[in-house]
Amino acid sequence: MTDTKDVLIIGAGPIGIACALECKKKGLQYIVIEKGTLINSIYNYPLNMTFFSTSEKLELDGIPFISNNPKPTRNEALEYYRRVATSNKLLINLYETILSVEKTESHFIVVSEKNTYKAKNIIISTGFYDIPKMLNITGESLPKVMHYYKEAHPFVMQKVIVVGASNSAVDAALEIYRKGGEVTMIVRGPEIGERVKYWVKPDIENRIKEGSIKAYFNSEIEKITESEVFITTPKGREILKNDFVIALTGYRPHFDFLKKIGVKFSENENQFPLYNPETMESNIDGLYLAGVICGGTETHKWFIENSRIHSKIIAQNISEKINIQQN
Repeated sequence: MTDTKDVLIIGAGPIGIACALECKKKGLQYIVIEKGTLINSIYNYPLNMTFFSTSEKLELDGIPFISNNPKPTRNEALEYYRRVATSNKLLINLYETILSVEKTESHFIVVSEKNTYKAKNIIISTGFYDIPKMLNITGESLPKVMHYYKEAHPFVMQKVIVVGASNSAVDAALEIYRKGGEVTMIVRGPEIGERVKYWVKPDIENRIKEGSIKAYFNSEIEKITESEVFITTPKGREILKNDFVIALTGYRPHFDFLKKIGVKFSENENQFPLYNPETMESNIDGLYLAGVICGGTETHKWFIENSRIHSKIIAQNISEKINIQQN
């Protein structure tokens, strides 16, 4: 077991890195534990993804984020956050999964695959990208069905169904179409999502209008077979020949992990974890929440640009508590 830390941060995404920067500035003894690679969620984004936000809104601690265009790309974000972490010599342990978090009277015991830690405070900034929202239909477990999209090349000359109408679904549909795939979109709602990037929305709508991309609105997939997909539409059931299904229907935070620790949630369908917005502290004394995880199932509520402030709020509160304890 290592020495007792003032803070243990779970998750090394942009907000986890921001929390580490603030803890370091406050002179707090901290460690960051990440189950994957650095900024694992952004690493798993599509290779050619462009952010909705401008680069300055993605900056941490005033460290300039210089990009070639107003809207930075995935690769530029990887480079930026990597340099922030390495140039500031942040203490981050990668590829180390947390197995349990237990609260004692004075501290937390955190057990990972590789070590056991003691910490006075915990910050959870694990994001939401690891657990896809499942369709829960027959055939979803087939190898041709996927819930993540990386690049278009594997789908050249293939019949591809893209499920969803969010930014990720629209980007995938357009890219696969332009690389030679035959794309059909299945959309539960009546139109393309209103939050789709404003410079992309006219593009997908025009491709649908001209028939380059087929779209079924107010429709859902009923079941998937090796060579077909059965869909329910306003006009009845249709059966489509199919090679691949890319279900980009969103993701959700790891609620079970939080509940196991003892974090309480709102009783409504949004499943908001309970925390004090003035301190970001949960119902568990010394356990803080930061970033998109604070939004429950409303994963569009918090982004890098509007949750960067969480790191400053949390580090300030922890620093004040420790000063009180020492005096």
